[in-house]
Amino acid sequence: MSLVSYLKSRLIPDELDNAIDRIRKPIGTLGYDPWGYNNETFKYGISLAKPIYEKYFRTEAHGVDHVPAEGPVLIVGNHSGQLPIDGVLVGYALASRKKSPRIPRAMIERFFPTVPWLGNLLNEVGAVLGDPVNCARMLANNEAIIVFPEGVRGSGKLYRDRYKLQRFGPGFMHLAMKYNAAVVPVGVVGCEETIPAIANIKPLANALNIPYVPLALPVVFPAKVHLNFGPPMYFDNKDLTEAQIGERVEKVKAEVSRLIDKGLKERKRLF
Repeated sequence: MSLVSYLKSRLIPDELDNAIDRIRKPIGTLGYDPWGYNNETFKYGISLAKPIYEKYFRTEAHGVDHVPAEGPVLIVGNHSGQLPIDGVLVGYALASRKKSPRIPRAMIERFFPTVPWLGNLLNEVGAVLGDPVNCARMLANNEAIIVFPEGVRGSGKLYRDRYKLQRFGPGFMHLAMKYNAAVVPVGVVGCEETIPAIANIKPLANALNIPYVPLALPVVFPAKVHLNFGPPMYFDNKDLTEAQIGERVEKVKAEVSRLIDKGLKERKRLF
């Protein structure tokens, strides 16, 4: 038995191996899709995510079946926690659901691919540079895509601003309208407490050419995470003004806010 086969047998249960193979994914003859996704790498990724999702953060997901089983989907949520833990947990919830699992794509910030090796690895497990062209092509390919319209404004929030939604960029709405994509809102509660930051060290962030450097303890706390998915929202492709598109964005933002409030009410304790 080769080393690769041995590691696969130890890390990836047969049930998971077969389950991922059954999920339809348009992959080329070399094992990759146009954005670098690789089924075999994803299997290792989801195997590592499983104990993080189930044991460390003890994640509870409600309404994940609201995500349509096929067709273009934008899963729109609040961004938080300094690291993209929220995207990993949302992605695992969808990929591991019992009925019609899907392997979603996650739009990542531009500075991630600049880290050696990390960019290619993230591509292989489904992440893609957060570019409108990439997102448009994936929607045309009927992908489910995780989007955080707050961007770094959300992930880099300080602890005192936890669960206060920042401005939503309108790009996702333009794409949802153009590609007739379902917009599924999701409220993430718990990730704000995983890496609470009290300040952003801006001079260091500028020197490193990254969005922020949080002043926080070098540890990821095992906060209990609640994910609440709402019913899909659909928006026709009318010729609207930017102000009218902004009203639609605010409608989605309000639904995400409602789902956050739901999660905060469900939560009995932080850890």
